[in-house]
Amino acid sequence: MKTYDELKYEVKNGFCGINEAEKAEMFAFCDDYKEYLGKGKTERQCCNLSLKLAESAGFVPLSSKTSLVAGDKVYSINRGKGIILAVIGQDGVSAGTNIVGAHIDVPRLDLKPNPLYEDGGFAMFKTHYYGGIKKYQWTAIPLSIHGTVIKADGSSVDISIGEDADDPVFCISDLLPHLAQDQMSKKMSEAIPGEGLNVVIGNIPDEDKDAKERVKYYTLKILHEKYGITETDFISAEIQIVPAFMPRDIGFDRSMLAGFGQDDRVCSFAALRAVMEIENPKRTAICLLVDKEEVGSMGNTGMKSRFFENFIAKLCSLQTENYNDLLTRDALSNSMCLSADVCAAWDPNYPEVKEKRNSAIMNCGFQITKYTGARGKSGASDASAEYVGKVRKIMDDAGVMWQTGLLGKVDLGGGGTIAQYVANLDIDTLDCGVPLLSMHSPYEVAGKVDIYMAYKGYKAFMLT
Repeated sequence: MKTYDELKYEVKNGFCGINEAEKAEMFAFCDDYKEYLGKGKTERQCCNLSLKLAESAGFVPLSSKTSLVAGDKVYSINRGKGIILAVIGQDGVSAGTNIVGAHIDVPRLDLKPNPLYEDGGFAMFKTHYYGGIKKYQWTAIPLSIHGTVIKADGSSVDISIGEDADDPVFCISDLLPHLAQDQMSKKMSEAIPGEGLNVVIGNIPDEDKDAKERVKYYTLKILHEKYGITETDFISAEIQIVPAFMPRDIGFDRSMLAGFGQDDRVCSFAALRAVMEIENPKRTAICLLVDKEEVGSMGNTGMKSRFFENFIAKLCSLQTENYNDLLTRDALSNSMCLSADVCAAWDPNYPEVKEKRNSAIMNCGFQITKYTGARGKSGASDASAEYVGKVRKIMDDAGVMWQTGLLGKVDLGGGGTIAQYVANLDIDTLDCGVPLLSMHSPYEVAGKVDIYMAYKGYKAFMLT
């Protein structure tokens, strides 16, 4: 007869069950992740970083191939904002693939198409927030500017200001408490309006006293001198405002890691490193890093696009002389996926929003989430019991620490991932990701055990 300890479900702090050698490996892995997170402040930068790492591991463009054999490592870039990497399996693509899919876009501030103006002696940028943010968290913190500008002649110029020690930074001002009585009496969601997220970028007037807007003019001259751009070029630009601070270890024991953009670059990096280490698997292993998840996954760089299906079709067509669409359908239907996205960790500062029995505890392993959605599972991707059981066994057999959890209390809201859009392709899909504190804030916190176990879990899944 099994004892109570053998029968019950219980999570334990992962540091209690990890030896010193694996702990050292885990900390080194997290140091690599910090570098990736610090350099990848935008989805374009993450895509480029991922590409460089993949090429160093032997991946080549899919477009360079005229046929595919087991062990081949290929990738395809989606408009500079997403990347798919595949290691071709012994069984052939039509037999199914093992997919780990994550997203590399994050909540942030975007510049409006006509952003630059002058007011009160300041040069300012107008912004439009992207994804779900608490607007008040973006005031009075150091900000950096990143993006790509397409100029009138069609040439491209990249901008990155505020990350190097000698760079200036930028900020959104906030009211002093002495004058903020009305502001602080408002609901938090209303205290800082979206149209109030205007970035201070300059204050020096140009020497030309006849210029209409001298501070704006001086700023434009700096931008033109450094980047060769004019104000009209902002219309064909994608420029993001993000926190200027870098990732850091958290705690006296350095057990956690904080930084901007961990939703979902923590899972993206874990999946990327996992696929980079796969050699000649039985089934084709795929790492899928997409854009636009934070705004609904639409557009030709989001999960709702046909890019992933087209990628699978190309793989199938390169493995057979008599390709037809049925091979792609078989490949999708025979595949299985982990939707690698973060979840909300139990936070002792806010116990009222979580149901503790179904909450992930930081550093107790990465989280398996059977279903997402809001309230009555609206918009949910709900994995079957059979598939959850299959993933459980994969993780247990590989010695991966995992736990289960949901976003929060049933009636308080919810969220979604790319899972439902992958599942819509007739692919078994389950959400598996890293628990975070302060999700969607400028400074999210993750546990190092959970980060490392996500990597181990994704690798074990790809090798199944």
